[in-house]
Amino acid sequence: MNESFLPDPARWASPFAGARWLDVARRSDVLPSLGRGVLLHAGPPFEGTPPAPVRQAAVQALIFEGLAADVPTAHALLAIGEARLAPAQDHGVVTPLAQVVSASMPMAVVGDGRQTAWAPLVEGPPPALRFGTLDAGALDRLRAITTLGLERLAPLLRQQPVALGPVIEHALGEGDECHGRTGVANQALLAQLASLADSDRVLLAGSPGFVLTILMAAAACQLRGRTQGIAAVGGNGLRFGLRLHGEPAWHSVPATPPQGLRLPGHAATTALGAIGDSAVLDFCGLGGQALAAAPALCDEWRAVLPADLPQRRAAVVDEASGVVDPARAAHHRLAPLVNLAILDAAGEAGLIGRGCFAPDLALFDTAAAP
Repeated sequence: MNESFLPDPARWASPFAGARWLDVARRSDVLPSLGRGVLLHAGPPFEGTPPAPVRQAAVQALIFEGLAADVPTAHALLAIGEARLAPAQDHGVVTPLAQVVSASMPMAVVGDGRQTAWAPLVEGPPPALRFGTLDAGALDRLRAITTLGLERLAPLLRQQPVALGPVIEHALGEGDECHGRTGVANQALLAQLASLADSDRVLLAGSPGFVLTILMAAAACQLRGRTQGIAAVGGNGLRFGLRLHGEPAWHSVPATPPQGLRLPGHAATTALGAIGDSAVLDFCGLGGQALAAAPALCDEWRAVLPADLPQRRAAVVDEASGVVDPARAAHHRLAPLVNLAILDAAGEAGLIGRGCFAPDLALFDTAAAP
């Protein structure tokens, strides 16, 4: 095996050594200055009409908040500006795929002693808000995870926060890259919740992606805690971008769809462009930059992974910090890989596949420019 493609779980997990899952709280409790009509979305600001999956997640969120009684009313609130969308990472929040975060939603609270970041709890497999459909079952799942998170997980975490560094290191050593594959990480997370009720443990163990947003918040702490380089990164389905420390505006390029394996029946379904704040994981050295730790995933995606995969991590990651360096990507003419779910652009089918995305190098050229 190419020595540059050998996994190094301890070193790759070391930047997360201080990260801990501290609590579960509603967005309104940790960000009280944001009004109920503000909905936080993934990636850079929208320059026009958001794609259908984000609009539909926003509709679901407005119904969840009680601001709209039905779908038409929610659409009307969005149309007249009574409800508005804002980039989650500009407020310290990271959100997966098409999910928007509203005031009453439960969020994982993660801190590393320097920074705190927040992310919505994963409700479970489809239907769920992050897949951008109007399936009413998504709200049922959201209400259930709200109760579980606020009433049962929060008290446990306040008594005994969960260290996330060991979770990540164990997962990297057992076949997860902590983005496209998270089953081992999820088991390791739940193992640290010793007092969790058996019924809740079974429920969360059946949702291997539950750990994902908690790890996203840990990565967001990493980015937010730095004084230079990338402060935020993600896609909104139309544009994929990053924001640098000291700069209020995002750099962005068109978000092309991830390339990967489609679910049965969706080979011809039009895919949405790259979406989600989970790119923070890949830009902090996990996910697409840690595929060496996930040989099963590499085998599954072999047809869509680049031939130069073994060289990519060394080319784009600053190993001192573990974070992607735009200047390195621009210099080596290689983009970091982002492992992502693939969504139906029309917002009808939701999840249609999984794969990876490589941002256009123009993003790194502009970000690295003096």
